[in-house]
Amino acid sequence: MKITDRIDIEKLNAGEILTFSGEIIVMRDAAQKRISELLSKKEEIPVNLNNKIIFYAGPAKPPKNSEIGAIGPTTSERMDKYLEMLFNLGVIATVGKGKRSNSAVEFCKNYKRVYFITPSGAAAYLSKTVEDIKIIAFSDLGTEAIHKIQVKNFPLMVGIDSKGNQIF
Repeated sequence: MKITDRIDIEKLNAGEILTFSGEIIVMRDAAQKRISELLSKKEEIPVNLNNKIIFYAGPAKPPKNSEIGAIGPTTSERMDKYLEMLFNLGVIATVGKGKRSNSAVEFCKNYKRVYFITPSGAAAYLSKTVEDIKIIAFSDLGTEAIHKIQVKNFPLMVGIDSKGNQIF
């Protein structure tokens, strides 16, 4: 199945394999921690995450004559402490590798959201699906800055669906 930005995540089922074409926001621990800190101080965050898919990854430095370096998923479970915050900000899905905590499964079910996994160990291949990449916030965090990527045929599998079913 191919999906685009107009994804209806509630129709997806655990174990379903698909490709995605559209915009994905890339962020990991440090950026999520900073967003959490800004929110706790009642400050505005520099990105709109409404209806976005978050990919837990840190793009590698691009090789010469390339705009995009390898980009592979990082372990998702350690991001679980920020998952409800992301869902409250409007995030519709997350992408990473590995199983999630029981609380993450409950958040997916309660917020009708999805967790995707993408192949790990294939970061060079995944970078071939990225058509554009740009830093959109927290550039001082280096590879942990928030990036916006435009992908074409990015491979995904539904790890946890919006009903709380999972492949793990």
